[in-house]
Amino acid sequence: MTIKEAAIERHAVKKFTSKAIPTDIISLLNDKIMRINQAANLDLLLVQGSADGLSNIAKLILFKGVNNYFVLAGKESPDLDEKLGYYGAELMLYSQTLGLNTCWVGGTYNAKNVLKHFESDEIIVKGIIVVGYGETQGVPHSCEKIKKIATYDGTAPQWFLEGVKFLLYAPTAHNKQNFVVRGNKNKVALHSESKSFGKIETGIGKYFFEIGAETKNFEWVESF
Repeated sequence: MTIKEAAIERHAVKKFTSKAIPTDIISLLNDKIMRINQAANLDLLLVQGSADGLSNIAKLILFKGVNNYFVLAGKESPDLDEKLGYYGAELMLYSQTLGLNTCWVGGTYNAKNVLKHFESDEIIVKGIIVVGYGETQGVPHSCEKIKKIATYDGTAPQWFLEGVKFLLYAPTAHNKQNFVVRGNKNKVALHSESKSFGKIETGIGKYFFEIGAETKNFEWVESF
């Protein structure tokens, strides 16, 4: 499965089977995490055999069978949230290519329990991604129309349209898709207007946009 296929086929899954993730897949996930942490100066972590990263209400009502999760964590920096969004999206889609299912948990996680898995007191946790084998593959979320979230100065090139198309596959809080995208020549500005998860969603959105648009075709700018 390619990353493009993973972006299209990935849907939020909240109910998981008891099937364990094989050791070879675990090794691939940990290797991916190590490479991301080294490249982005983050502290992502895979927690196995536990659902302690979920809040009690999440375990009782929202999720079933969770036994593994990724921790979205790092040390204080101005761009921490956006980096966690971007690289969390990369890890999530990589998991999909390995046949796993995921769900991004930005609000109903248990930060106190998650922090127990770290020795450093400098770690900041911004969420978790539950991972495993879903009872189903999930269902597609509804999508906003491209023209509602994106504008381009002049006639939009195909790469821009493809970028926005894949952006709309990105997970967002309550599926609000509060993205604003603007393009001008080969420059693109993108941000999420979500009040609670804006910077994280901006990072997620940029990763998905890049899948469709391909980075060789454009460069990011903060704004116009």
